[in-house]
Amino acid sequence: MTASQFSIQFDGMELLRLYHQNRCIKTRNQLVQLHTGLVRKMAHKFSHQCNEPYEDLEQIGYFGLIRAIERFDPRQGYAFSSFAIPYIRGEMLHFLRDRGTLLKIPRRWQELYNEGQRVRKELAGTLGRPPKDSEIASVLKVSVQEWQETKLAVQNRMPLSLDATIVQNIDCQITLGEALPCQRSVAVQQQDEERQQLQGAINMLEEKPRMAVEMVYLKELSRKDTAKNIGTSPMTVTRYLQKGVQDLVSMLRPQAV
Repeated sequence: MTASQFSIQFDGMELLRLYHQNRCIKTRNQLVQLHTGLVRKMAHKFSHQCNEPYEDLEQIGYFGLIRAIERFDPRQGYAFSSFAIPYIRGEMLHFLRDRGTLLKIPRRWQELYNEGQRVRKELAGTLGRPPKDSEIASVLKVSVQEWQETKLAVQNRMPLSLDATIVQNIDCQITLGEALPCQRSVAVQQQDEERQQLQGAINMLEEKPRMAVEMVYLKELSRKDTAKNIGTSPMTVTRYLQKGVQDLVSMLRPQAV
C-alpha cells in the first residue's frame, strides 16, 4: 500500500466515524466522492458484460454506495470497501434484471459450455447417471469454479419466452407467463440480494467466528465436527457462533438516517 493509498483509507475511516456519529449530508457526499473508485471499477466490469452504457451503471452503483455508507458501522473494525462492494454490485444486478439486459458471453465461455454439454452426454452414457460438475470439469481440464461460472453465465443469458407452453394437453395449455407469479419473482430477487449481502458480511467476520458460522450454518456440520476442523472444543465453537451471529446482526441491521 502506498502512502497516498494509506492516507485515503485513513481519511475515509475518519469520515465514516464522523458520519456514524452525526449523519450530515455534506459528510456523506464527501464519502461518496472519496469512494467513487469502487463504483467505477464495478461499472467498468459490468459494462463489458452487458449492453447497458457505462454511465448508467455508474449512476446506479452510487445508490449501492450510499446504502453501504448508511449501514456501515466503523466500530466493527473491518474494511469499508469489502462491506460496500456487495451493495454496489447488488444495485447493478437489480438494475440489469429490471431492464432485462442480456449478458454478453465471452467466446471462450460459449465454446467451453458447448464442449461441456457434449462431455455431459458422453459421461452420462458411460456412468449411467448424470455426471457431477467436478467430473465434467476434470474432462474439460478446467477448475470446477470456472465450469460452474461458465454454465451459470450461459444459462442466465438464455431468454425465456413468456408465451412458451410448459403444460400442454387437449383441455389445458399453460404458458410460462401464466405460471409465473409476480410476487414470487420479486421475492426471489430480494432473497438473492439478501444472500449476497449476507455472504459479504460473513466474509468480513473474524477468522474463527467466520469458520464456525460457515461450517455449522452453511455446511450443516455438528458443533463437535466443527470443533475438530477448527482445532478447538465444542464449547468454544458455541462462543464463536454467538460472536459471529452478533456481528452479523450488527452489520446487517438497518441504521437510521
